[in-house]
Amino acid sequence: MPSYRVRMVIGLVHAGVDPADVLPQAVAAGRARTAVESGQVDLVRGLPCVTVRFEAADDLEAARVGRAVVERVDELAVVETSRITRRTGNRWSPMRA
Repeated sequence: MPSYRVRMVIGLVHAGVDPADVLPQAVAAGRARTAVESGQVDLVRGLPCVTVRFEAADDLEAARVGRAVVERVDELAVVETSRITRRTGNRWSPMRA
């Protein structure tokens, strides 16, 4: 099964939300729909990024899973940008619309 990931640049965390809850909630949103391979938080160019890597049968299913993850994270923090990519060999490629 192909591997996908959704990467989100996170802005301010909403009032009353513990920043430590964002990643586990993002992973849980993905896990409710498919097998999640990993979840992590990184600093990319000084900006916090949440990445959830998951399996999906095709790009359409991956788009649904990715949107669900982004929607959940957006309830907890401002999602500045998000992008879903597909693993092709050892590269991550944008999905075709």
